[in-house]
Amino acid sequence: MYFDISALKGNNAYKLMTATIVPRPIAWIVSQDEQGRNNAAPFSFFGAMSGEPPVVCIGIGTRPEGTHKDTVANLHIGAGFVINMVSSELMAQMNVTAIDFAPGVDELQAAGLEIAASNKVAPPRIAASPVAMECRVQQHLDVSAHRRIIVADILAMHIRDDAVLDAERCHIDTPSLDLVGRMHGGGWYSIQNKLVELPRMTETQWRDLTPSEE
Repeated sequence: MYFDISALKGNNAYKLMTATIVPRPIAWIVSQDEQGRNNAAPFSFFGAMSGEPPVVCIGIGTRPEGTHKDTVANLHIGAGFVINMVSSELMAQMNVTAIDFAPGVDELQAAGLEIAASNKVAPPRIAASPVAMECRVQQHLDVSAHRRIIVADILAMHIRDDAVLDAERCHIDTPSLDLVGRMHGGGWYSIQNKLVELPRMTETQWRDLTPSEE
């Protein structure tokens, strides 16, 4: 089925994207307002864009009435923020922080989440998160009146001790982190219960497996 994106109405392009670009990692962002009050919210328009330097991007939309979300306002302050990854045991608490609370409400407290101090940014990290990235905003890109992309540098990472196989070589036991991804619709997520390994081939290996035409 062919879809001409320019001919689609309303949020139909968004629906096609979120139904097919899956699973999407979740940036569970902890930020602070000008009074130093904590805010937490999950965003699944998120991904790693560069390894050297380490850069991530997060897409943040507006509320239904068109106003910016608290996270966008907080990221203008310059105090940095923390991206916490979501494990399956934290899904219910993450879902609580997705509620559109009034400004000033501490979603971390509402969800019963303990926090731990960050090293390089003011906002804390979620203590139970298996991976937390302390970040600094590099750019705000307004792609429309309703969508902003945040480009951010990763300054430091916290990874659960038992998932670190070799700290010097930075080898991580990724499956043990039990991270979830965002899927389609209003509330579907993926859980790492079936992984498949497919080693990358060299051209020589591929030619050895490909029948010769001679």
